Amino acid sequence: MKHSISILLKSPKFVLGAAAFLAMLALVLIYPQVNRHDPLEMMALAFQPPDSKLLLGSDNFGRDLFLELMYGIRTSIRVGLIAGICATIIGLVIGLSAGYIGGLADNILTAVTNIFIVIPSFIILILISVSINSRSSLITAIIIGITSWPWTARAVRAQTTSLRNRDHVNIAKISGHSTTRIIIFEILPYIASYVVMAFVLQTASGILSEASISMLGLGPYNTISLGIIMNWALVFEAPVAGAWWAFIPAAFSIAIITFSLYMMNTGMDEIFNPKIRS
Repeated sequence: MKHSISILLKSPKFVLGAAAFLAMLALVLIYPQVNRHDPLEMMALAFQPPDSKLLLGSDNFGRDLFLELMYGIRTSIRVGLIAGICATIIGLVIGLSAGYIGGLADNILTAVTNIFIVIPSFIILILISVSINSRSSLITAIIIGITSWPWTARAVRAQTTSLRNRDHVNIAKISGHSTTRIIIFEILPYIASYVVMAFVLQTASGILSEASISMLGLGPYNTISLGIIMNWALVFEAPVAGAWWAFIPAAFSIAIITFSLYMMNTGMDEIFNPKIRS
């Protein structure tokens, strides 16, 4: 583990992405402890321009946009992480099971995966979001997670299929180890680096998905996220009012977060992918 981290730290792309992500994470965790005001408190006129007191001005309700942005980034990252964990676990379980067991189980699980791939996940996400009356950030994250696992499952299955006839796996079979033990101890360690990369990509995808459905008004209720901030700006016509500060900082934050995660993934891919490394 320590050896892998030391190798990753030699990748400029990974270091840049990780530094940007950790810096933003530290900012959104520390600033609300310094500024303890309620982010939903009305403090100024609607769409008041940035000044020394309001670093990013106010939104349509006269609330401090910089403080809202800190809470919004924190919510979006939390949704992305939970969605990433859900999608990675589901994809991992299905991919490992299909790739190792093979036969009828493989055919059924692959058919289910292909169905989810054919039907756009964003459409499924919208339909489920519409059908649920009360949506918290946790529920939203879980919905995103259960609609975005197929590509991970497909890739994990392919790698597992190539590993299931290796010598160390055959020795474990002859030794009488259970299927679960063989998958966990003989196959999973060989694809661990890919699982981490898949999780990073799923997290970035989860953040973008949350922003997309929240902009449509289908995001979580009673909270602040980057997508919700942009939805408020669109609904109350901030672009028409010339209030760029009501939506550009949120859009820029989404871009920075996803860019940092993709840079981390690219750095890991260059280190752990033999084809790219060679």
